[in-house]
This record gives sequence, structure tokens and C-alpha cells, in this order.
Amino acid sequence: MTPFTLMQELGHQQVVFCHDEAVGLRSIIAIHDTTLGPALGGVRFWPYASEEEALVDVLRLSRGMTYKAAISGLNLGGGKAVIIGDPLQIKSEALLRRFGQFVESLGGRYITAEDMGVSVRDMEYIRMETTYVTGLPEEMGGSGDPSPVTAYGVYLGMKAAWKKLTGTDSLKGVKVLVQGLGKVGMALVERLHAEGAQIYATDLSAAQLEAAQAQYGVHPVSPDSWFAHPVDILAPCARGGILNAETIPQLRCAVIAGSANNQLADEKADSYRLMDRGILYAPDFLINAGG
Repeated sequence: MTPFTLMQELGHQQVVFCHDEAVGLRSIIAIHDTTLGPALGGVRFWPYASEEEALVDVLRLSRGMTYKAAISGLNLGGGKAVIIGDPLQIKSEALLRRFGQFVESLGGRYITAEDMGVSVRDMEYIRMETTYVTGLPEEMGGSGDPSPVTAYGVYLGMKAAWKKLTGTDSLKGVKVLVQGLGKVGMALVERLHAEGAQIYATDLSAAQLEAAQAQYGVHPVSPDSWFAHPVDILAPCARGGILNAETIPQLRCAVIAGSANNQLADEKADSYRLMDRGILYAPDFLINAGG
């Protein structure tokens, strides 16, 4: 499928490909819709397997941002950016500042922020080259790390979904599986622990899983079979596309409520699959709108 075909299919206004060989920058900025205002969305730094994978991801993520802004009543549109590469290997001040220059060149149509692979401190470098940035450190007058706020929104959404199903929003004793122990996942685990939920967790990082066990007493689950683990609530908090034709038939949960973007690999088909299974799904663009 060509870039224009993908843009037309998802309703995008503009896609910008950014390249600077000197600093190792390969980036895509996607502006989905600016009807309500400038396009807001974070920049994701990720080692995509291909340029096509990066393009599809940034297009789907930016569309989700349009939905988030609209459902939150904000005068903003939806946008997103991705930087292709392993942040542990190629991220540098020069690369981030060059990305900031590309953002500045759009004249405010796109406002960038923190996302996977990018820290609050990284935003300082981007801010050196553009005023169209948010999520700066608190000492610079910014809002700081958005992860705790995102996790709080997911937590409240989870409670609302559980109340819809059971008549109570108490999560005490409820079995919750958190897939992904990044910043948002860990913050969510902290809140679930405080309420007395039975927490199960999985993560590709053994160190993260061990930390969650030590601090919150979570029960570890294999990263290879988490989707088949019997729980009340599943909270996807990592990358998208994990709810699909292969995993949905194996799910053993009553509710899905997590922070991951684009959780459904095929929105229409997988929505019907969840409905046929009788699983209550809290849409990602609603439940994670806090971030």
C-alpha cells in the first residue's frame, strides 16, 4: 500500500519525511486533522523493522491523537512523530535538535511532546530549536513526565469499566494483569497496589519485573503467554496491535482497559471478535487521553 493510499484510508492531511544523514536522523511527522486546532502528539523513538512499519505506526498514532483531543474537549488536532532507530544507540543532542528544527519549520501546525524512547530531558534539546513543544521539565515551567497522569486516567477508566460490568468500581481483590512495566505501567501498578488489587504483570525486561515484584508484590507472568492468563482485567500498557486474530480467542479476561495505543490490530474485525467473546473493551483513545 502506498503512502498516499494509507493517508487517504486514515484521513490524513499531511505527512512529512525528515532526514539528516549527518546526525543519523530519519523521522516521519504525521498530521491527521487540524479542524479543532494545531496537531498535538508526542515523538516516538523506536527501532522499527522497516520504514513501512514506522509509517503505519505514525499514521495510526496521529489519528488516535485526533480522537483523544476531540473526546477531551480540547481545541487541538491530532499529530504524531516517529524517529527510526534504537534510542540507546543513536540518540544524541544533535539528532534531537535537528528534529526540533523540522518541527519548527511546520510553523505550529504540529506540537511535539514526549513518547516512548524520549525523556522529559530530551524535550529540553528539542526546545532549543522550536517553541512548538510541550511536556518540558517542571523547572522550565512545563508539566514534566506525563506518565503518572496517563496512569491515573487509565486507573479511573478501569474502575468505570469494572463498575459497568459488576456494579461496583472497587478493585480490591480484583485480578489485574498489566502487560508492560514502563513508566505508565509502573504508575498504574502503584495505584492498583494501593487499592488492594491482585496484580499480575509481564514485561520483556526481567529487571523491571523483578522491581515490580519487590516493590508491589506482583505475580510474574511469561511474556509469551500473558494473553491466555486467567484474570478479571487485562491492562495492555506496551506497544499496539496486541489484540488480534491470534490472541483474542485465547483471552481469559472480562475487561480490557490499558494505556497502549492502537491495541486492536484490525479495528473493525477485532472489535467484533471482542464483542463475540463478551469482553468489555475500554477504547484506548479514551482511557489513555490523559497522556
